[in-house]
Amino acid sequence: MADPADLLKPIVEPWYRSLADPAGAQEETLQRLLSGYAATDYGRSRGAGEIRCIRSFQASFPIVSYRDLAPYLEAVKAGNYSALLPEPVVRWVMTRGTTGVSKLIPATETHLAEILSNGARAIVNHALRRGSTSILEGWVLNLNFPSEVGVLRTPEGDEPYGYSSGTYAKFHPELGSVGLVPRQEEIDELGGGIKKQDWERRFELVYQRAKDQDVKSTMGVVPVITAFAEYVRKKHRVLPKDLWQIEAILCTSVAKIQTNYAPYLRRLYGNAPLVEMYTATEGVFAQQLDDHPYVCPNYDTYFFEVLTRRGIKQLHELEAGEWGRLIISGSLFPRYDIGDLIESAGKGYFRIFGRASRRTVLEHVLFNIVSGRIRWAVPFS
Repeated sequence: MADPADLLKPIVEPWYRSLADPAGAQEETLQRLLSGYAATDYGRSRGAGEIRCIRSFQASFPIVSYRDLAPYLEAVKAGNYSALLPEPVVRWVMTRGTTGVSKLIPATETHLAEILSNGARAIVNHALRRGSTSILEGWVLNLNFPSEVGVLRTPEGDEPYGYSSGTYAKFHPELGSVGLVPRQEEIDELGGGIKKQDWERRFELVYQRAKDQDVKSTMGVVPVITAFAEYVRKKHRVLPKDLWQIEAILCTSVAKIQTNYAPYLRRLYGNAPLVEMYTATEGVFAQQLDDHPYVCPNYDTYFFEVLTRRGIKQLHELEAGEWGRLIISGSLFPRYDIGDLIESAGKGYFRIFGRASRRTVLEHVLFNIVSGRIRWAVPFS
């Protein structure tokens, strides 16, 4: 009988190899991405098919924001997917709007496959490190946002769209025997609102469906994970740690998880390890490798650059304590300003310490001055 660990290793081994040789992995990743860009109007206009080196890529492709890509996204919505994408759109997904108005992002087959494979790395790596696959034999609490909140009118007809977390959960509900409780379809049936009363209806559904199940983990946006536990305590006079033997809390979508949230989460869910993931609607970019409270990038999937005060550097070139504004090239967008600030902790570890705002920069500079690690601000437009 095959060892379960042997079946899981192919999920994480490409990541491990890329961490061992980030420079080589980034070269390979860029060439693969360029072949996709060359199939788009946007990429062809910048000579993507002729680019052979990183420097040429940086010279030919500007750093862009969502606003810069808006005309191309409108063309995609109008039916011309190749204006920006190398393959058709499977579904439009919505951001949570942490920096303002929610954005609509196109999801392709390739993008969805990357979300599944990279998203699985965190929990599989955790299981392999612990030498036990028991976490993969239980349920995962489904605390995702709804996957249907509106309708986008396209030449092919009306297409529903919703929040990315719920949409990704709906498209890829299981990893082997690991399943979500409740199913995403049940979450969606309650409606797409995100006001307090909407979340309370969802939380009650989660509680009723999961209370008698063998739940081993929870994964998702940290404020929602804490809000669910607080709801259960208030409504049913119990805590998640009283109901389930949680083996890992997989946390995403906010900065300073290990320092600001970890103690409280453990009081609610038990003394389970926190496994941090760096995710966004646009991709699953990094996850925690070991007991260091930092994340390690998926160099084999995305091409990472950082805008520092000394100019553009590749992410893996940052020295310990060096930081800047993260630029990501993926199967969807080339040289995309994701809006986050990242700092190297050295030896291949990184931390996302906030959204790219003047307030975050000021707080970080003051922290570095107080701690004796003075690093000046990155440029902002």
